[in-house]
Amino acid sequence: MNTKTLFDNTEVAFALKNDAQLERAYFLFKMISHQPLVRIGTAATNFALKANLPVEGLIRSTVFDHFCGGVNEEDCLPVIDKMFTKGVSTVLDYSVEGKAEESTFDEARDKILKITRFADEKEAMPIVVFKPTGFGRFYLYQKKTEGKAFTPEEQSEWNRIVERFDSVCAFAKEKDVEVLIDGEESWMQGAADDLCEDMMRKYNTTKPIVYNTLQTYRWDRFDYLKELHQRAKENGFKVGIKIVRGAYMEKERQRADDKGYPSPICDNKQETDKNFDSCMTYMLKHLNDISVFIGTHNEQSCYLAMALMEELGIDRKDNNVWFGQLYGMSDHISFNLAEQGYNVAKYVPFGPVKDVMPYLIRRAEENTSVAGQTNRELNLLKQEKARRKL
Repeated sequence: MNTKTLFDNTEVAFALKNDAQLERAYFLFKMISHQPLVRIGTAATNFALKANLPVEGLIRSTVFDHFCGGVNEEDCLPVIDKMFTKGVSTVLDYSVEGKAEESTFDEARDKILKITRFADEKEAMPIVVFKPTGFGRFYLYQKKTEGKAFTPEEQSEWNRIVERFDSVCAFAKEKDVEVLIDGEESWMQGAADDLCEDMMRKYNTTKPIVYNTLQTYRWDRFDYLKELHQRAKENGFKVGIKIVRGAYMEKERQRADDKGYPSPICDNKQETDKNFDSCMTYMLKHLNDISVFIGTHNEQSCYLAMALMEELGIDRKDNNVWFGQLYGMSDHISFNLAEQGYNVAKYVPFGPVKDVMPYLIRRAEENTSVAGQTNRELNLLKQEKARRKL
């Protein structure tokens, strides 16, 4: 088999989709490929949901069901089980965003503990995930990142954030479930990085349980990775890293511009790609100390990872290397990699339709900003439709 054409196999990519689901996927990516349509659709959807118009059914049967597993964990079971028949695991992602009360932070922690319990009972779910700001206010992470002193009230609020992190990581270790901690904006990330590292020190003593996220569109991340690796070797813990390109580029550049500091983001896509591949290569060469979850929709990076694994004699089933893509996207990567025996997991968002919409809208916008991605999806869907006609 020519590995360079691995991701062109649409029969494997879309094996789980029936003709109706294939048509729906084609329709959705066609819509997403028209940027003005995305804007209009986004505005209309937001308005309809806020005004409590009866659009939930329509959203549920189109966008929601394509990109999400369901409204709760149990609802996701058919999706989880179906994907696992093809060797693709699931990372359940509770995608409710932007809540800021203490009670909701406790609810989020309880939700992640529940998912961890759920994962412990299901072979198809070896990994869980949460966002730092799901467990505490953005403002506190930012203040700590900037090195400003907390008030006594803020300090006790911060201590509760640390306790939430700790209870999830401790339970994950007990159940032997890996936990990925998402990356967010650079001006709060310093505090999140330190907190993730504290958790690694505590829980990654024999093997990685806790994974921080490296967003490689930030030009400083390779240095951060090497320094973290050094500290891990000196202090006897393992590093877990989920590597991604990054999701807040416009926002990052805008803020740097407004506040007059150098942008933390690479100058262009080529630099970001180079940075991603350098970080990934470094980790694959140091698998004794570092485990890597390669979160990417980029085919070239996947081919590079496969070539390196081959060259370095890394077994395809080595638990220190996982590939990950989002549910509803890049099936040609996920299912073809899984068929070749690699560890692959899909991020499967779930939650009440109304609460998950902001997440879905961000995904649609991200997709249009990566125009090549949408066109690739469309072409592959078109190919598969033609193949089935034959």
